Amino acid sequence: MRREEQLFVVEGVRMFREAPAKWIKEVYVSESFLQRCGNDPELRERLKKYQYEVLTDDVYKKVSDTQTPQGVLCVLSTPHYTLMDSVDRWVADSQKAPFLMLLEDLQDPGNLGTILRAAEGAGVDGVIMTRQTADIFNPKVIRATMGSIYRVPFFVEENMGETIDFLKEKGVQVYAAHLDDSVDYDEPDYAKPTAFLVGNEGKGLRRETAERASQYIKIPMAGQVESLNAAAAAAVLMYEAARQRRKQR
Repeated sequence: MRREEQLFVVEGVRMFREAPAKWIKEVYVSESFLQRCGNDPELRERLKKYQYEVLTDDVYKKVSDTQTPQGVLCVLSTPHYTLMDSVDRWVADSQKAPFLMLLEDLQDPGNLGTILRAAEGAGVDGVIMTRQTADIFNPKVIRATMGSIYRVPFFVEENMGETIDFLKEKGVQVYAAHLDDSVDYDEPDYAKPTAFLVGNEGKGLRRETAERASQYIKIPMAGQVESLNAAAAAAVLMYEAARQRRKQR
């Protein structure tokens, strides 16, 4: 239904405050939320900009997806981004080398949402994921993004291998998080056009996908830890690239 209507739902005060006005289609608030708005002039003024429907607290709890509802829910139009056009634009920008995150078949909604949030903080241009990755509009994903879903372009691609080939043709180096024949993650030069490739939480990358990468990289582990989870590993890689790029300025 959501895919057919091209709509998705967000909840909470922060998500309402930060939602792009053009995306908002419907707003629902609880009676108690409406009363609280009287103490927040900014929130009250934002609410006045939209037609909204007031629900009793009991009814709102039934439609809410959270255990402790904040009392405001928005129905938003689904954003659409075109990968080829976006990459061409990033490559043509002489002021900034493209910086991308590639996700193959991640299943945990919290990981996906956290990666989007970290991607915004690290200055990533876009997140590309396979169709088998968790639904980016899952309420758990949206909550974990803390609003970054509004600002980080994301792309769902049918074939990650072909996507990697396309990026490499555009001059983007694709670094796969992989233990075989890899170098430490802080050795390559990420100031150049860069994409990081992270695989499924349990199975890692498909072999045919990993083989298309420009280079394998690993995060050295101390103690008895074998690896970090997908979100933590992605954050380490993205912020290393961000650190290198700051040094280049």
